[in-house]
Amino acid sequence: MQQTGSEKKYALIIGANGGIGREVVNQLSAQQQFDVIFTLSRSEASYTLNTTTTAAQVIHKVMDTANEVAVKSFVSELKEQGIKLSLVICTTGILHQQSISAGTDDVVTLKPEKRLEDIHERQLIEYFRVNSILPAIWLQNLANVVNKQGAKIVFFSARVGSISENALGGWYGYRASKAALNMLVKTAAVEYKRRAPNTSLLCYHPGTVDTGLSKPFQANVKPGKLFTPEFTVSQLLSICKNLHSEESPFYLDWKGETIPW
Repeated sequence: MQQTGSEKKYALIIGANGGIGREVVNQLSAQQQFDVIFTLSRSEASYTLNTTTTAAQVIHKVMDTANEVAVKSFVSELKEQGIKLSLVICTTGILHQQSISAGTDDVVTLKPEKRLEDIHERQLIEYFRVNSILPAIWLQNLANVVNKQGAKIVFFSARVGSISENALGGWYGYRASKAALNMLVKTAAVEYKRRAPNTSLLCYHPGTVDTGLSKPFQANVKPGKLFTPEFTVSQLLSICKNLHSEESPFYLDWKGETIPW
């Protein structure tokens, strides 16, 4: 029997062209749990899918996932087609960047600050734009297209975003923007319980993963603690299966253990 649009299972991957994002698509498609997987990134993406096991249709769209107008337009298209998302995973985040414009002729290198003197206004703005505001825009719009029977929305956070566990200091912009992400998710969870009560919201700490985001800092990682994208994505998808919406929101690490907010 052919499934109708309302019967199909849909997933959405935001930031699907990074090391982790591509692996999410690969593993989700191999699990055969979803009929359609929407993937979004700022550039064209290619995935290594096993055609013998992949039944899902992967639909990629190039768009600025931090642009409020673009996000609203994309979600409106889903709503018009009657598409309800059962899983959303946003892997987008920023820790360092070669250079960002300071709004003048100055160019600022985006990297974690070691002391107060290293803080730069433009750098803080960029951290919050990508790590906090982007997720907030998606939280706002996704409430209209989640599957009311049950849905899971995941944002990649970090342990350093925990306010109560901050004993080392430093990394001002990254820490603060991830803490802001956690608070946005925790606050949105209150509203989601009214509007989409069967939705689980998760802030996920993947550990240190061997991707471009962690490259400059891998020398300091303890042996056995630098994870492959395959491992951390496998852990995430296993964790997602055991989330119960009545306990939402969640702030969990790659082992499935709770991190203090």
